[in-house]
Amino acid sequence: MAGYAAKVSADIARWRDAGLIDAATADALARDVAANERTSLSFGSILAMMAALLFGAAILIFVAANWEAIPRLARVAALFAVILGGYVGGAFLKTRDHAAIGEALWIVAAAAFGGSIALIGQMYHLSGDEASALLTWCAGTTLAAVALRSNPLTVAFVGIADAWLFLKWGGFFRRAEFPYLFAALALVLFAISFWTRSQAARHLIVLSILFYLVLLAIDHNTLQVAIPLVLVSALLFAAAIFAAEPVDRIVQLGGRLPLHALIGFLAGLAMVQFELADEASYNSGFAIASAVALAGIVAAIMLGGRESRGLRWVAYAGFAFELAIIYVVMLQSMLDTAGFFLAAAVLLGVLALIIIRVERRMRAPRGAAA
Repeated sequence: MAGYAAKVSADIARWRDAGLIDAATADALARDVAANERTSLSFGSILAMMAALLFGAAILIFVAANWEAIPRLARVAALFAVILGGYVGGAFLKTRDHAAIGEALWIVAAAAFGGSIALIGQMYHLSGDEASALLTWCAGTTLAAVALRSNPLTVAFVGIADAWLFLKWGGFFRRAEFPYLFAALALVLFAISFWTRSQAARHLIVLSILFYLVLLAIDHNTLQVAIPLVLVSALLFAAAIFAAEPVDRIVQLGGRLPLHALIGFLAGLAMVQFELADEASYNSGFAIASAVALAGIVAAIMLGGRESRGLRWVAYAGFAFELAIIYVVMLQSMLDTAGFFLAAAVLLGVLALIIIRVERRMRAPRGAAA
C-alpha cells in the first residue's frame, strides 16, 4: 500500500506539472492519499511481530510450566504484567512510529488475556466451560480493539468469536442448545469494524455468518434456511452489481460484496441439492436447483466476472462442484468405474476449455470483447 501511495503521489505531481490538474486539486488529492494510506508491513516488521508473539507464548508457557512453584500472588501479578505491558508498550510504540511492533504487542496482550482466563480459572477453581471462557476472551479483546482502534485486534476477536461458535455448536461433545447469540454478536462486531477501520474483519464476519447459517441448516430444517439464503444472496449480488458505489459506501467491503454474495448463493443451493439428492430419481427439485445454480454461475461471470478475478474463480469452483454432484446423483447408475474416469476426464477438459475462453475474453478490451 505504501508503494501504491508513493506512485499515486508521484503521478499527482506529474499531472500538476503537466497542467492536467491545478494546484488546489493536486493538494486535495495528495491529502486524500495520505489520509487513506495504510502502513505496509516490511519483512523486518513481520519478523518483529513473530518475535513478539513467540516471546509472549514463551512467557505463558514458562508461567504454566512453573505454575505450582510460583506463589499465587506472583502468578496473577505476572499475568497482568504481561497484559498491561503489551497494551501500554504497544501504544507507546505506535506513537513512536513503530506501528507493526505496537500492533504485535497488542496481539501478545490479547493472547495473554486468553491464557490468563484459563490459568486463573484453574487456580481458583472457577466454574464454567471452554465456550464461556472463549466468550469472555472475545469480550475483552473487543473492548481492547475499540479502545485502541486496532485493526489486528478486530480480526482477532472475530476469530475468537468463530472459535466460540464452533465450540458451542459442536466441539468435543454436542451441546443441547444452538448458539443463536452469534447472530447478534456478528452484528455488533460488524459495527465495531467500521470504528476500527478493519475491512479484513468485515470480510471475515460475512464468511462467519455464512458458516453460522450452514450450521443452522444442519440443526434445523435445511430448506427453511437454504432457500432464504439463496434469495437474499441473489438480491445482494444484484444490488452490488447495479448499485455498486452506494452499496459499497454502506458495507465498505472494497467492492467484494458480489464475491461474498456468490459464495452465499452457491452454499445455499448446495444445501438444497444435498437435501433433495436422495429424492433425485423421482423428484424434479434437484434438477431445478442444479439448473438454477448453473444459471446463477453464468450470470455471475457475465455481470461481475470482468471486474473480479476472485469472483470468476469462485464461479469456476462452483461450476466444477455442480458437474460433480450432478454426475454423482443422477448418472452414477449409468456408468461403471472406468466410465466414471472417462466422464471425469471429459468434464474436466470441457471445464478447462471454458475457463480458458472466459479468461481470454475477460482480459480482452471491452471494445474488442464486444
